[in-house]
Amino acid sequence: MEKTLAEVIAAEEEAIKNYDALMAAKKKELEANQAALESKLERVGQTGLDIVEMKEDLDDTKKALLEDKKFLAELEKGCSTKQAEWDERCKVRADELLALGDTIKILNDDDALDLFKKTLPSPSFIQTQTSSAIMRKRALAVVQLAQKNSKRPELDFIALALRERSQGPFDKVISMIDEMVAILGEEQTADDDKKAYCEAELDKTEDEKKALEQKVDDLGSALEDTKGMIQTLTEEIAALVDGIKNLDKSVVEATENRKAENVAYKELMAADTAAEKLLSMAGNRLAKFYTPKLYVPPPKQELSAEQRIAVNMGSEAAPTEPPMFVQVRQHDAGSVAPPPPPETWGAYKKKGEEHGGVVAMINMLKADLAKEMQSATVDEEDAQAEYEKMMADSAEKRRVDSESLADKESAKADLESKALKLKEEETATMKEVLSTAETLKNLHLECDWLVSNFQVRKEARAGEVDALKKAKAVLSGADYSLIQTSSSNLRGSLEE
Repeated sequence: MEKTLAEVIAAEEEAIKNYDALMAAKKKELEANQAALESKLERVGQTGLDIVEMKEDLDDTKKALLEDKKFLAELEKGCSTKQAEWDERCKVRADELLALGDTIKILNDDDALDLFKKTLPSPSFIQTQTSSAIMRKRALAVVQLAQKNSKRPELDFIALALRERSQGPFDKVISMIDEMVAILGEEQTADDDKKAYCEAELDKTEDEKKALEQKVDDLGSALEDTKGMIQTLTEEIAALVDGIKNLDKSVVEATENRKAENVAYKELMAADTAAEKLLSMAGNRLAKFYTPKLYVPPPKQELSAEQRIAVNMGSEAAPTEPPMFVQVRQHDAGSVAPPPPPETWGAYKKKGEEHGGVVAMINMLKADLAKEMQSATVDEEDAQAEYEKMMADSAEKRRVDSESLADKESAKADLESKALKLKEEETATMKEVLSTAETLKNLHLECDWLVSNFQVRKEARAGEVDALKKAKAVLSGADYSLIQTSSSNLRGSLEE
């Protein structure tokens, strides 16, 4: 009993130790799962916050878009007004250029040249005064015509100078014409610089806009690819989780089936062993009667110290042979002999032949039991080997799937972070595209008219400058009445 108690205590201590180790492992697993759960809840909360912020950004962007559309409508309205004013200004300038051209044509007309021939070569001061007055009137008429179609103050000043009645050269008018030619030259230089600036800025801005639009497309494609990869990983993670759950369930079911099969095997082996022993005892008992030479007496049972004490104290009966032997012993060595057979019967003979058949049948049954136990043992060993292999394969597959699940979850988190960065970059780039488009629109509003009309303006301005130079030459020739110059030289100067 003390030995049994010690074994029971040791088994209990070992069970407690295993239980404590199992509880510690489960506690660590619970802590790890709680940490993972907290991390995922934090990620879920952060994702919800990001979604709210993105919705707010979307609402702000929609409001900004409405404001931009309103500004665009007002800008188009203002641009149409400015375009009308600019067209009016261009028309007035064209009329001005036409008036100046008419003025130059009048001064270079053959009648004017003939008049200059008749008046300028004469040394008479009166003739010179008369021709100068005529030239003043003609020039003043042309300038007044130009004044109707132009807002230039220089023409007003030239007209005032031509109205002066002082007798003298046209130095003041010529100086004013020189100033006007210089202004026209500065305007042409400004147009040249403006055209070069516009062309460079337009090309640069269009290239930037195209590059930004291409970047937006690339970012959009990358974002769609990333979202597709996230969706794929989500499906793969779900499949792995389901697979691990199904694998655990299969392991549990296989373990329960293995336990049930092992219990059935042990019960079968116990029943077959007991049946084999019972058949052996039956055969041995028959051998004791029919073939005593083959009889094997049962081993003598020796009592242990505890059993001897119990027997001596009367608390336990002494062990006896099996009931079958007890019955036989009572039959063979009883205290009362059986009565003699009737006289009418002969002496009893042993059933030798029948005994042989029974023994053969018992041996056959024992052989069948041995075969059954051998087959059951082989099946049990095969089933145990298959179970162990299945458990090993399942453990390996679970380990691989768990590692793959962790890798995929990490990759999914990285892809989600990447998608968020791509979305932010795409939004920022779209804002840059809108800003560049606004800049490009302003440049077009500023430069389109100049670029499209640059050559016309340049040719008109060149003609205006050429006409002013010719007018200056004509007005310079009005002083020849005070200097004796041949009419041929005057004619050549006028033709230039």
